[in-house]
Amino acid sequence: MWEKFLDKIIDYLFDLPKYPMRFRELMEANRVYLDHLDIKQIPGIRYCRLKLYFIYFIIWNLILIPLSLLFHSFLSQMDCHVAIVLAIIFTLLFFGTYKIFEERLKERAALRVIKEAWHNYLPHFPYERYREKVAQIYKEAIDRDIPKKKIEQFIIDRIVESK
Repeated sequence: MWEKFLDKIIDYLFDLPKYPMRFRELMEANRVYLDHLDIKQIPGIRYCRLKLYFIYFIIWNLILIPLSLLFHSFLSQMDCHVAIVLAIIFTLLFFGTYKIFEERLKERAALRVIKEAWHNYLPHFPYERYREKVAQIYKEAIDRDIPKKKIEQFIIDRIVESK
């Protein structure tokens, strides 16, 4: 259920690329994703920050409003100094969890774009099984200075040999 909810949020927030990713871009995106580098380098990962604020605000309120209604009598009798400390803690939680939420959505959107491109170029090799192996082969191809036109054939040949 949570996965479907996140997929719907990603569909709303992110603009999917109109054109398919090129093979070299796929290899670079796979490397960036596996090395936990900045996802901004992956083509097709664009989102509207205002929509992200809106979604996050709604989710946060869906959690916070029932809690405040549940503990209203306790909170109304509390000392104002404790209430100020609680307000500071909730503010820290709000902004701290926002960044985590944003990064998770970016990673999930990047993974979706990578898997779609993977299915176009390497349909006979499951992503979950071959992603790290392909990243190592791609790094080796870059180290050997293999021309851009021959990288795809080099990677596929190496995958088949290691199978």
